[in-house]
Amino acid sequence: MKKIFSTISALLLLTGLIQAQETVYPAKEYKGRIYITNGTVHVGNGTVLENATVEINNGKIVNVAAGITVSGSDAKVIDAKGKQVYPGLILSSTDLGLKEIGSGVRGSNDFAELGEYNTSIRSITAYNTDSRVIGVLRANGILLASVAPEGGTISGSSSVVQLDAWNWEDAAYKMDGGIHVTMPSFINRFGRRGGGGFPGGFPGAGGAPQGDAGKQALDKVEEIKSFFRQAKAYLQETTHTNTNLKFESVKGLFAKTQRLFVHGDQVKQMLVAIDFAKEFGFDVTIVGASESYQIADLLKTNNISVILNQEHALPATEDDDIDQPFKTPAALQKAGVLFALNDAFEEARYRNLSYNAGTAATYGLTKEQALQAITLNAAKILGIDDKTGSLEAGKDANIIVTDGDILDMKSSNVTNALIQGRQVSLDNKQKELYERYKYKYGIK
Repeated sequence: MKKIFSTISALLLLTGLIQAQETVYPAKEYKGRIYITNGTVHVGNGTVLENATVEINNGKIVNVAAGITVSGSDAKVIDAKGKQVYPGLILSSTDLGLKEIGSGVRGSNDFAELGEYNTSIRSITAYNTDSRVIGVLRANGILLASVAPEGGTISGSSSVVQLDAWNWEDAAYKMDGGIHVTMPSFINRFGRRGGGGFPGGFPGAGGAPQGDAGKQALDKVEEIKSFFRQAKAYLQETTHTNTNLKFESVKGLFAKTQRLFVHGDQVKQMLVAIDFAKEFGFDVTIVGASESYQIADLLKTNNISVILNQEHALPATEDDDIDQPFKTPAALQKAGVLFALNDAFEEARYRNLSYNAGTAATYGLTKEQALQAITLNAAKILGIDDKTGSLEAGKDANIIVTDGDILDMKSSNVTNALIQGRQVSLDNKQKELYERYKYKYGIK
């Protein structure tokens, strides 16, 4: 009996230890000074400082320079000698916290709403801070994300969140900053894996007739324009008999406190986005934009920014160069287009953001330009560059420290991460499993 009791006690203790390892709490607010010393500091605006120090006070960056003296006996010091110091990376458009296990488990997903025009839907209220994916992203240097809804023609509003929070109220970094529109396709095209691309079904497969994709798309575009015209007329009225939530929710687009994110890859879709900017005066960003290199000068002329959704991909068309997705960032950089790099690859759950930038750095961008595309450029597009995106005085201390080059898959290893001056945990489910199976197979 004593032996059985001892065995049960040991199992309970082991269970407690395992549960303790899985539990990661959000970091508490830190009041005081922190110094990150002796590191190679990549400011995020193209500047690199050798053997420099980042001085932080009450969650804000105070100074970044070489030769800063540590002051205060209670100051925390992070020695970054031999290491690299970067701004926290930013995921520009994602369903993080809204979609946990993809299409396999409906109960873990809350990223889309029924209906075509859902401008009043707010992604922030559905954001799940307990998602297991979040810890993995932090360990890969991603500290901020713009969480966007999907589905329908106008999906709703996106919000920027910081990735160390108890609930969505804590996570909110900038709320409802963007409205998301999905452009209709102007062409009929087979999918690469034998599916998709044909409205109404496949030719000869028993589906409905294809119809004219171009005409259908133009009809849908006119429908979207009609919605915005009605919204504009509604918002110009001084009083309303009834409140229209759909129109009220796009007020910020006309007041320029919100940005219109147009999802589309085709040139014709991007031309429609430019037309939206001209007719309604919206600030417009194109998300996806795989064919944007073809009209880069036109995008620059019309002040249209771009989020390249997935760089590690096949070319958009058969006529494109096989490495065109890798070269597109350099084409946009040369034309002077404001662009950010993103990672929308669901199977890897968006962790490879920095490696997308690393690929761009081998196809025409400098390393600092590639870094800027996942930090300061992203912050500018999301309207948060006044408080993050670079390591400059007055901004939030959203910082990562790495052993190697953050853009290099082989050498990159995040050792420290701070969000608003709080040192956040880098533990996550994948690290736990890594250690578990090292132990199982006796790997040291």
